[in-house]
Amino acid sequence: MQVDRDWWRGAVIYQVYPRSFFDSNGDGIGDLPGVTAKMDYIASLNVDAVWLSPFFTSPMKDFGYDVSDYRNVDPIFGTLSDFDDLIAEAHKRGIKIIIDQVLSHTSDQHAWFVESRSSRDNPKADWYVWAEPKADGTPPNNWLSVFGGSAWAWDSRRRQYYLHNFLTSQPDLNFHSPEVAEQILSDVEFWLKRGVDGFRLDAINFCYHDKKLRDNPPNEEIAEGSIGVRKENPYAYQSHRFDKTQPENLAFLKKVRALLEKYPGTTTVGEIGDDNSLDTMAAYTSNGDKLHMAYSFDFLTEQCNADFLRTTIETIETKLNDGWPCWAIGNHDVSRVATRWSDGSYSRERNLVYMAMLLTLRGSVCIYQGEELGLEEAELAYEDLVDPYGIAFWPEYKGRDGCRTPMPWNSDTAHAGFTDGTPWLPLYKGHIEASVEQQDSDPESMLNAYRNFLAWRRTQEVLLKGEIEFHKSGKNTLVFERNYDGKRMLVALNISDKPVAVKVPPVSDAAGEDLAIVNADWSSGKVHLPPYGIGLAWLAD
Repeated sequence: MQVDRDWWRGAVIYQVYPRSFFDSNGDGIGDLPGVTAKMDYIASLNVDAVWLSPFFTSPMKDFGYDVSDYRNVDPIFGTLSDFDDLIAEAHKRGIKIIIDQVLSHTSDQHAWFVESRSSRDNPKADWYVWAEPKADGTPPNNWLSVFGGSAWAWDSRRRQYYLHNFLTSQPDLNFHSPEVAEQILSDVEFWLKRGVDGFRLDAINFCYHDKKLRDNPPNEEIAEGSIGVRKENPYAYQSHRFDKTQPENLAFLKKVRALLEKYPGTTTVGEIGDDNSLDTMAAYTSNGDKLHMAYSFDFLTEQCNADFLRTTIETIETKLNDGWPCWAIGNHDVSRVATRWSDGSYSRERNLVYMAMLLTLRGSVCIYQGEELGLEEAELAYEDLVDPYGIAFWPEYKGRDGCRTPMPWNSDTAHAGFTDGTPWLPLYKGHIEASVEQQDSDPESMLNAYRNFLAWRRTQEVLLKGEIEFHKSGKNTLVFERNYDGKRMLVALNISDKPVAVKVPPVSDAAGEDLAIVNADWSSGKVHLPPYGIGLAWLAD
């Protein structure tokens, strides 16, 4: 059977956060059998792939992003056999499986770190980033952790500091050691042999550090955008020139790509959190020999006006050249887009126009579980928080728990059908009326709008493969053209609650006539868009 090596181009990837998706055994925590049990639901969305957030063995200090065994499933999520069943059931339905890989750091409970910290001369002594203190006992440089405070932690056994870009319980691997890079590649291949279709590579620009351990300079402008960059976090005060995004990373990514080439049809999507994320995305996806695609945090901030959206899209398109973008407006690390990109009130129409934008851009797309339901950010009390990031910066920053609360499956059972036990995070009452069951039979629901748009998008080669070009348009609007193989589709979006009319080139026919959310009027050389209006049309020859 011929393998489609390029299936990922234009693909829609549904992110599942297993802990909050569906609990199959009543312990209050979602698991792999729970994901398998809901595979028909996932298939009904008309997505191409599932991205599974970490399910590996872990002490769960950072909820799976602190891995203590790269080759096993944590018991709270199930077993390797459960994972194999999930792969098989997904593939039966034509759904690919992409898994998270956290390569830059491990848990401090990983056997490698236990050995590394035991002495200065053991076989894994240099597998992590160890450094001598300054003469006065302070850390070797000024690097900061994403989660606050110094990026260095003192270890009394070795009487040295070790680097942790995230929690102190997440020591950074030393990729300058050839043995580390080779071991990581071997662990990646373990999952390729089990049949995964690709990897989402977490914090992939963090693998290498500056060998000289030079101080980072101060940041000239403190702005949100990169991973961990919030104005209340001192991490934002540095320009992260030496603690990540080092040149050596490119050679490592080439090795990753070479490994995947041995398994035709597999792919990678890299998470880029960097001061210069667009330049880094371009470098990491260029020439077809590193990452297949990447996404940055530019659409994961609170900025959402039309000028910002257009500038970001055009800048990415200009910088990427032969690279391929992957777009996301939400994930497990940021507040839900229905709240983050709002004026403080809920609007189905506003959520739909952002959906239409996301699904008509050039590139692939990640949709975070619950976005298809229009879920808002959950409000939690301080005593309900479990995210160490939110606990550290409360109340200015409430952490990531608000986007990680359990999926609401129905409205008439305890915990909205997520679990028979006590959920690890409370079910948000505001989500219950937006449950899958409530929306499933409503033709006007967000859920069915997503299903219908995604089904239609699959039939439009111009959206899956075409180039993109913006047209001049007024404030609060986005007008762009997608073109492929002689066909040209015009997309017009109104990012405001006021009707607008925009002058456009001659169009021949409306597009997407069967989509109820497409509501523009094309007449008199203009597109007339109602508040949060959506227009699709074929340009005349």
